[in-house]
Amino acid sequence: MSDLAWIALSLTGRIGGKTLRALLQHFDGDVQAVLRADTPQLREVPGIGPKIAQSIRQLDLAQVEQALYRWQAQAVRIVTLDDPAYPDRLRALPDAPPTLFMRGEWRADPARTVALVGTRSPTAETRKIAQNLSSLLVERGYTIISGLALGIDAAAHMGALALPQGYTLAVLGCGVLNIYPPAHQPLAEAVMRRGALLAEVNPDAPPSSSALVARNRLISGLSDALIVVETTTEGGAMHAARFAQAQGRAVYALDIAASGNQAILAQGGLPIAPDLQAVLL
Repeated sequence: MSDLAWIALSLTGRIGGKTLRALLQHFDGDVQAVLRADTPQLREVPGIGPKIAQSIRQLDLAQVEQALYRWQAQAVRIVTLDDPAYPDRLRALPDAPPTLFMRGEWRADPARTVALVGTRSPTAETRKIAQNLSSLLVERGYTIISGLALGIDAAAHMGALALPQGYTLAVLGCGVLNIYPPAHQPLAEAVMRRGALLAEVNPDAPPSSSALVARNRLISGLSDALIVVETTTEGGAMHAARFAQAQGRAVYALDIAASGNQAILAQGGLPIAPDLQAVLL
């Protein structure tokens, strides 16, 4: 029951890792006490406003339990923060997701990890570079992490899968049962055969702009280093670079003319030459 209550709370809108920890601290670690609390008691917790308090009061555990059975029947693995299978790299983050949803061949803590991210509309040259770089890093023993998006992300996953030993993780801004973009369903299935899909949102959730931005902290958080292959200064990969810097991860950028790449290098990012002759990871 405690796991069910934990998962139900973690799926409640606007309750992330920090807020859930604040609730548990206030209620002495008792998840059931959170659910029993009335609105005035919940409002005593920092960060709990009337809307979140109302959402907690309206939680239907029976409905959540039915959803869990359905998700598990569809091979969704559910991992809470205190589960040994929860990745240590994420557990160390101050905003670690309370619950993760996964599909595929999950390995809790690969020895060496690197994220490759970038624009959804790369040049043909940088798309090829991303794929080659991914394969090169797999040869050096790295797990490849990206976001299953069009463009650079797809090339990164495909570069990992091109080698028989390749292992790759796709971190989604949608539910693991609701692949986005839909055209990447075959790629998602390939990833699940030699890697895993991972998300912090409801497995049935459609993509949202907030979830797509937030998943970047998980992409960087799972990684020892992050490489931006190609992006503009307005690109989503810039979110991943900022999260990586805040998390103390090494940040690299391909040394090309793209505005985002040059901004990252100007801010202390480490350069990678387009010919990949001096990749020092």
